[in-house]
Amino acid sequence: MTFDITAIVNAIIAALAAFITVFLVPWIRTKTTSQQREDLIAWIKIAVSAAEQMYKGDKRGEEKKQFVLDFLESNGFTVDDESVNAAIEAAVKQLNSVGVVIS
Repeated sequence: MTFDITAIVNAIIAALAAFITVFLVPWIRTKTTSQQREDLIAWIKIAVSAAEQMYKGDKRGEEKKQFVLDFLESNGFTVDDESVNAAIEAAVKQLNSVGVVIS
């Protein structure tokens, strides 16, 4: 007997997206200026692109993510992993949408 967990996974993803939208994004906005957020997003895009070039191959997502977090920290951004995850995912999605495949 097999059990399809697709619906459960989709529900969890939807709940996380809602949490990020409702709680995390507004919280980040209260802690940063508009210019700081723009700078952070620009640095995330640079780091995600660099990670994609440096870490080729499947199943390297965690390495890439850690590179991005380390890169941000080395450039003076002190954000916790959870606060920046949404921006990293958005940058990855943007790269994927222009034809750069990220695994």
